[in-house]
Amino acid sequence: MTRVFKIKEKIWMYNGPVAWHFVTIDKETSKKIKQIPILRRGWGSVPVNVTIGKTSWKTSIFPDKDDVYLLPIKKEIRTKEELREGLIAKIKIEVIEDLGPETSAI
Repeated sequence: MTRVFKIKEKIWMYNGPVAWHFVTIDKETSKKIKQIPILRRGWGSVPVNVTIGKTSWKTSIFPDKDDVYLLPIKKEIRTKEELREGLIAKIKIEVIEDLGPETSAI
């Protein structure tokens, strides 16, 4: 089963008290990720390795009410890769299989 996904999506900013930036993972890719038989973390999050440009980091993607996953993009990453709201980012997402002791069942 594929655990690595390449997507191109627009960066958007959450309109709240803190300026969180996200990418919405498309429905087709989100569906494939949901089918991977792994343990999930809190709120159904999935641990991933992400690469944008030359920058890679570990994070989690979070399920959204629209049946897709959201990928948060930290300021450090946006600064390194010169990303901002409205830009299209080329993203590689690899689902992490070994979650360690802080996980819960699907």
